[in-house]
Amino acid sequence: MRIVSANQLPSGKVEEFFIEQWGSKEMVLSTGIFDCTTLDGFAVVNASNQILAYCTYVLDKKECELISIDSLEEGKGIGSSLLRRVEQVAKESRCKKIKLITTNDNLHALGFYQKRGYYLTEVYPGAVRIARERKPEIPLFGRMAFQFMMKSFLQSD
Repeated sequence: MRIVSANQLPSGKVEEFFIEQWGSKEMVLSTGIFDCTTLDGFAVVNASNQILAYCTYVLDKKECELISIDSLEEGKGIGSSLLRRVEQVAKESRCKKIKLITTNDNLHALGFYQKRGYYLTEVYPGAVRIARERKPEIPLFGRMAFQFMMKSFLQSD
């Protein structure tokens, strides 16, 4: 397995991955609607170049927003490797923090990020309902709110 930059993969393969994982290539968050096939990111691929995990992010001024992270094989450190790669890019870009959004019922994600130094900062009641209006493919779980978590970086200038 190896980590490759998103731009090293055929766009059709990336789109297929997102449709299988999320129902479409679009990610609807309270910060906007993102076409994940056009975002910066990284993938973990196997020897046959099949995508085993994928993450996307957006750099904006001094912040990095993690838009998506998916691993088809959990418990092997694959998602952690992708997150570390995004954190490295954020530090190199002199970002002050990384932020992300997940649903309040996604306990696995909440635990994953907290274990890696992220913490809850805001709750957005009704955010999933609003997102579902924009993207009906969003399943009926996650009805309560989006949770906003971030990891801050201390910059040494």
